[in-house]
Amino acid sequence: MKRRTAREKAVQCLFQIDMADVQVEDALNLVMEDSEEDPSYLRYLVEGTLKHQQEVDAEIRKFLRGWQLERIANVDRAILRLAFFEIMYEPDVPDKVVMNEAIEIAKLFSDEQSHRYINGVLSSFLQSRQTAQA
Repeated sequence: MKRRTAREKAVQCLFQIDMADVQVEDALNLVMEDSEEDPSYLRYLVEGTLKHQQEVDAEIRKFLRGWQLERIANVDRAILRLAFFEIMYEPDVPDKVVMNEAIEIAKLFSDEQSHRYINGVLSSFLQSRQTAQA
């Protein structure tokens, strides 16, 4: 499975888990229905995001301007959680790739304004990381 496809499906899984309290296996089975692709990277993304959700959510909250995490659209929250997880815990994937993928997924699954908001949150996060590393 291409990483882009795995990210799109991971957002769908995270959305289901967040919205309907679906179990991880059920969410994975639903998004993989009729697919014969290897779901290992998808599983890694979903399970990793959920495993580190408290840390990820705490980090996201630092960069929200005028919003609370719980008030953000569920799909946008899923996109941000996945992107922050990858940036924080997947050093082999370049930050810009994660950011671009998150923006493109937002354009696909969310409303017209969401990709701009996600871009702003991720940009602020990445700038703070660069400042901290300097």
